[in-house]
Amino acid sequence: MPKVVLDDLPVHDGPDAVEAVAGPLGPYEGRAISQAHGLERLGANVETLMPGAASSHRHWHDSNDELVVVLSGEVMLVEDGGETRLGAGDIAVFPAGVENGHCLRNGSQEPATFLVVGSKDPLDRCHYAEIDLVLHPGGRLTRQDGRPVTPDD
Repeated sequence: MPKVVLDDLPVHDGPDAVEAVAGPLGPYEGRAISQAHGLERLGANVETLMPGAASSHRHWHDSNDELVVVLSGEVMLVEDGGETRLGAGDIAVFPAGVENGHCLRNGSQEPATFLVVGSKDPLDRCHYAEIDLVLHPGGRLTRQDGRPVTPDD
């Protein structure tokens, strides 16, 4: 059935591989629409950031486009050039290959919910320049110069 019922999707809220190395981002809840409904070329998630949380460490993608639509609440879009307030109905776009590290931060006292949509290129690499990490296909992490990330990092 094409209708998506968000409340029926499992919630994911644990740290990812980048957080495990670079530090926590704060409490959030995510619901993976594409994973639950078999979308192979398009990623779609609804995420809720609790007050004080961030969506990710600042990053950019080699070959995946991203689009964010704020559904409720307020977040700050943090980019290389500064910060921009986004509220319900606002949209931000991040073309593949543009080296503009970005993330969303919830500096308000209320939860903020947004839809994230992106292409799913299996060869995409995600760059976290501020924390010297690259996430490769398959979940492998390296430093920007290609050195592997070790448990001592």
